[in-house]
Amino acid sequence: MTRNKRAPDFEKSITELESLVEKLEGGDLSLEESLKAFERGVRLTRECQGALEAAETKVEILLQQAGGESLQAFDDELEEADE
Repeated sequence: MTRNKRAPDFEKSITELESLVEKLEGGDLSLEESLKAFERGVRLTRECQGALEAAETKVEILLQQAGGESLQAFDDELEEADE
């Protein structure tokens, strides 16, 4: 039987990532457990970044289809507010 590869749930991934960070910051894990937690955290971070990039792409496509403005980098908006 072939398993369908589903995209991980973004909110669950963030929650797990936060939990891993707390465990690592606690300092109670062995070196081996810390390395495993760190590796898992790196994978979760990459998954979350991918999900965010996919969401941004979808928003850009929807804006283009609607004839709306293009997205502007958040940092650019902050710089304009400071001026």
